[in-house]
Amino acid sequence: MDRFADARAGARTYDLDGLRERVLTERGGQVDESIPQLAAADPDLCAIALVLAEGTVRASAQAEVAVSVQSAVKPFLFALALLDTGGAALERVGIEPTGESFDAIKLEAGTGRPPNPMVNAGALLTASLVHGADVAARGERIVAGLSAFAGQDLRVDEDVARSEHLLGDRNHALAHLMRAEGTLEVSADDAVAVYARACAVLVDARALAVMGATLACAGRNPLSGEQVVPASVARDVVSVMATCGVYDGSGRWMRSVGVAGKSSVSGGIVLSAPGVLGAAVISPPLDEQGTSVRGRAACEALSADLGLHVFASHSA
Repeated sequence: MDRFADARAGARTYDLDGLRERVLTERGGQVDESIPQLAAADPDLCAIALVLAEGTVRASAQAEVAVSVQSAVKPFLFALALLDTGGAALERVGIEPTGESFDAIKLEAGTGRPPNPMVNAGALLTASLVHGADVAARGERIVAGLSAFAGQDLRVDEDVARSEHLLGDRNHALAHLMRAEGTLEVSADDAVAVYARACAVLVDARALAVMGATLACAGRNPLSGEQVVPASVARDVVSVMATCGVYDGSGRWMRSVGVAGKSSVSGGIVLSAPGVLGAAVISPPLDEQGTSVRGRAACEALSADLGLHVFASHSA
């Protein structure tokens, strides 16, 4: 029996605007203020999109409003690093949850590796492993790869990239620490510059949902039909998202939502339910773990309403 047949059927008619109106009543959280562009975000922005495995796209109001992808880029940087290194990236970065904040100045004891690809240290490293002779070439490769995941041409917000590079003091500290440990092979400044541009790529809820759906469809974009990464890469990425994607809140996330997800400080959340759908919510006010308050509420409702929780019991 296909346990997710009902989920797919329900998603085709799900009232996303109704869900949006419900979660808009949530007034908690604060927008991130780490760079001026994030501090200026509209706290009332709220958008939701779903993309099913067969290519059906559903979107709420405001789904065309673009934000910088920020940390929601991390699963896709990991995927590109795995692809470009033939899987050798797994030897350079751990895959265990940390119980620490996303920007903790901490590496694995004894190895000097980042603990996983979903924290900043790990993303700095995976971005540095993407093929390219220099910063510009790696940046172009990343934007092209993200565009393939999204099934459309994406672009970098240059002002955001500049702010991320100039104001990312903790990222610079992490990069220098990895250099000192012999983990990072490019210069610290080059690593931060590449990661800053990756975080500054603009996505709307629809594009981010397609990216999540591409992972959910074993690496094949359900809209373009392109096999962006091998199925084995998609599997590894979604597995690490499930355990590490919401930082020190990942355990609570999997208990309440039960779908692999990745949060970001711009308020975006990308979900990937293998074989079923990808989804995205964008709403800037964040909780203490840096996760969108409305986004979490929307993801919990989607999971419950559509029966997506991977650990829920289903009658035969």
